Amino acid sequence: MLPENIPIILASKSPRRKKLLLQIGLKFQVKVFETDETYPSNLKPFQIAKYIAKQKLDEAKKHLQNSIIITADTIVVLHKEILGKPKNEADAVEMLKKLSGKKHYVYTGLGIVNQQNGKEIIDFVKTCVKFRELNNEEIIEYVASGSPMDKAGAYGIQDDFGAVFVERISGCFYNVMGLPLSKLVQKFYEIA
Repeated sequence: MLPENIPIILASKSPRRKKLLLQIGLKFQVKVFETDETYPSNLKPFQIAKYIAKQKLDEAKKHLQNSIIITADTIVVLHKEILGKPKNEADAVEMLKKLSGKKHYVYTGLGIVNQQNGKEIIDFVKTCVKFRELNNEEIIEYVASGSPMDKAGAYGIQDDFGAVFVERISGCFYNVMGLPLSKLVQKFYEIA
């Protein structure tokens, strides 16, 4: 898929993104760089995801050379409201109550650069997710597990409970986990 002589760097601290790249057999290293994740207030959701993925890519490029760098940023949007990572358990409970019984959208911005040939791609993937009606007990139990605390929208589709909250999806499943694998592989061919 890619030249073997170029180091591939995942510039993300997300354990889910790391797991997904391992799943497709990619040989890579993880390096984490602190990035400002604020964005202009006039951006649409897909633009926000792309903007932050680009910010992460630009920061990683300052520290790396002769590498292929991958960055991503995932946001959850419900009725134009962006649901980021919960600030605390009460915030996670409120997010899950908002999502209960409703459709929402997950956007992942994807940044990839091949520093050897200068090719760079910033793109995004959008997936529609429909939750079933959730009861208070299961929300509280899920939040108490700690699992939703590091996830946009306060759930992980791959988690025990997160998986059973989702009634249906339209689009890329792996996008909801934080890394749209199909799009990523397509873009690899474009930058090689």
